[in-house]
Amino acid sequence: MILWRAGMRNVLRHPWLTVLAVLGVALGVAVVTAVDHANEAAQRAFRLAAETVAGRATHQVVGGPTGLAEDLYRKIRVDLRVRGSAPVVSGHLQLSGRTFQLIGIDPFSEPPIRSFSSRFADRGVLTALLTRPGAVLMLEESAAGLGLKRGATFAADSAGVRRRLELAGYLDPPDEVSRVALASMLVCDIATAQELLGGAGRLSRIDLVLPDGEEGARALREVRGILPPGADIVPAGARAGALDQMTRAFRLNLRALSLLALVVGMFLIYNTMTFSVVRRRRLIGMLRALGVSRREIFAMVCAEALVIGIVGSVAGLAVGALLGSELTRLVTRTINDLYFVMEVRRVPLLPGELWKGAFLGIAATLAATMPAALEATAAPPRAVLSRSQVESRSRRLVPLATSCGGLLMAAGGVLFLTGRGGIVAGFVGLFAVIVGYTLLVPAAVMLLSALLRPLLELLLGSLGQMAARGVVVSLSRTGVATAALVVAVSAGIGVGIMVGGFRLTVQSWLQNWLQADVYLTSADRGGGRYRPPLNPALVRRLSGLEGRAQVTLSRRVRIEGAVGAAEVFSVQVPERNFLRYPFKEGDPAAAWRRFKGGDAVLISEPYSYRHHLHPGDSVTLRTSRGERSFPVAGVIYDYGSDTGIVIMSRAGYVANFADESVDGMSFTAGPGLTSQRLLELVRERAGGEQVMVVSNAQLRQATVEVFDRTFAITGVLRMLTMLVAFVGILSALMAMQVERARELAVLRAVGLTPGQVWGVVCGETLLIGLIAGLLSIPLGIVEALVLIYVVNLRSFGWTMQLAITPAQLGQALLLSVTAAFLAGIYPSLRIARTSPALALKEED
Repeated sequence: MILWRAGMRNVLRHPWLTVLAVLGVALGVAVVTAVDHANEAAQRAFRLAAETVAGRATHQVVGGPTGLAEDLYRKIRVDLRVRGSAPVVSGHLQLSGRTFQLIGIDPFSEPPIRSFSSRFADRGVLTALLTRPGAVLMLEESAAGLGLKRGATFAADSAGVRRRLELAGYLDPPDEVSRVALASMLVCDIATAQELLGGAGRLSRIDLVLPDGEEGARALREVRGILPPGADIVPAGARAGALDQMTRAFRLNLRALSLLALVVGMFLIYNTMTFSVVRRRRLIGMLRALGVSRREIFAMVCAEALVIGIVGSVAGLAVGALLGSELTRLVTRTINDLYFVMEVRRVPLLPGELWKGAFLGIAATLAATMPAALEATAAPPRAVLSRSQVESRSRRLVPLATSCGGLLMAAGGVLFLTGRGGIVAGFVGLFAVIVGYTLLVPAAVMLLSALLRPLLELLLGSLGQMAARGVVVSLSRTGVATAALVVAVSAGIGVGIMVGGFRLTVQSWLQNWLQADVYLTSADRGGGRYRPPLNPALVRRLSGLEGRAQVTLSRRVRIEGAVGAAEVFSVQVPERNFLRYPFKEGDPAAAWRRFKGGDAVLISEPYSYRHHLHPGDSVTLRTSRGERSFPVAGVIYDYGSDTGIVIMSRAGYVANFADESVDGMSFTAGPGLTSQRLLELVRERAGGEQVMVVSNAQLRQATVEVFDRTFAITGVLRMLTMLVAFVGILSALMAMQVERARELAVLRAVGLTPGQVWGVVCGETLLIGLIAGLLSIPLGIVEALVLIYVVNLRSFGWTMQLAITPAQLGQALLLSVTAAFLAGIYPSLRIARTSPALALKEED
């Protein structure tokens, strides 16, 4: 009890240091919790929607780009007597700025599979759904949010066409989980969905509920036996699992960046707890001399840390919940830009996320406290009573720390070179390099302080010499503060170099990939990367420009399969444009001869990386003629998809997939026609169609804007990490101020003015900032190399340029010096204003 009161007295006597420690824990936990919540919110929203829509289905019959013929459902239901079957037509609608998933169902086939689409409050709802054009159902809460009541009519955009819908009634989900999943969903009769989505006589899929055992296997064989060549049976969760897997690397990268903020926060906690021990070395020595055991001293220090960890974690969870909503918006926007469209509405923090954040905060606090707690118990009472023992011990440990740091960095390098372990091993290796490098910082501080002492002496005279000496004398704290700043600034350098290099790479890729003058697509982004087909009459109208301009047709589709899905991009491209494609592997001229007739395909670099394919290998796709293998003619650089794409000539696509639809057109001006005039002609011929017509420059700008939005969340995490480091160095400098009060009071007593004392302390902070800035540059470059050539390659399959500019490194150095200087202003003023007599007073 007495020890507990002594510990609490220390906490209360230095409230600002305690607040800074709590703030360090809170910021680290807040960043981790916010990122975890954003990732989990997006993942859970998609998973709930997929599971709710799939219902109790065990398998799904899927087709090619044009879907399935309605007659196939009749054969399964009537001829094979598979009663657990239901047809589905799905697509997307835009309504009041939101994207809703449209599900067309047969209400009489739904009960064995889905409950939300077969539960109706009264017969009138079912009648309206089957008989009224444009009749749909939605959640009552969603309708209220849009200002709609039952019976109201409203406009929605489908496939670029404005439609009139009627709210026939409300969905009646069986539980709260289904209610969350249905928040952005519309349900209608299957004929209505076919009309709205322009797919008369076609189905998106057929859901099946098959029993386990031999009976289910027999039914599966029978259904498979009547499937047309372009259809296949996949497990019900295969598509959802594939889409979830698409975002795995993206979510893992965010988690790693958030953990970096917690690592920086650990430096802050270590600094605070070490100071807490050093500040009470006389008290601890006296307690030890009076018979208090080492175990009791250890428990006292850990109890203080536990209190700080708990308070900081609770505060961090509260801040993380607020920050999580903004990060959720950024994460969702990135997923919509890069992967698929989804809506995240009202996803609360789950208990698992809260417990994880609290555990990490408390565990990080206790881990950072261990060195200080061991220091408090390891030395005999007499050594504890001597201040010089602490710093001399710190300096004696520098060679050991340097050796351990070198070994850790070597271990990280081994993880990079072996290529095993995937993304996780890449991040483990990166963290090993970062931690190993920080162990080298104390030795570097001693070396650089000695090298920079003449410069400080030249600038500040004897005050500069005293400042350089003060940094080394207080190595136990300045080393840790410098290391925290090095980690934060180097993270900014590494991520900045990676983003800058990626931006240059994308711009260079766009220059080779986007060669036409004008591009036209549907204005409908409901399907994310996949847009609905253009009106065939519009395609014919615009194809009439041939002769005045070169017209290119394209189509992007997703081919489902039992082993996953493949994105196929078909394009009608002239040889001149084809030869300018950014090839990574293969001869463009030889590839063109095989590509133009549809006999061979190109694959993107990520597809090549993930499937281990190269020119000469084959890609197997499920076509309307059944499975067929296509030789790989070349591998090209592509940064539009991290899952990879297969590029096929339009002639080959139409022949193999029986799909003549077009979702994109591009136009290159002929002789005597300017790009601006061509843009006007395309817009004139497009008439009132809801399409997007943009120039080459506009499309490049829009693509770069998507790129910048993608990395916006990375910038937020970098700023938060820098904030944690700033708090850490402020804590270290305040700790130095309190402990060196007697030393500086002696200097005041022998004649130093307050301004000179302020100069000494500011000289120390500038030196710390300068050293941290210099040390962060090599670590930042190493981090950039790892992020570009290891992490991003394993995560996304992309090869990026390395672009290091002197401006980036100079800005990082300036940031480090500025942060240290700003953090040192308040402690230096406190020291300068402290009465020498008060500071010289002996404390318990």
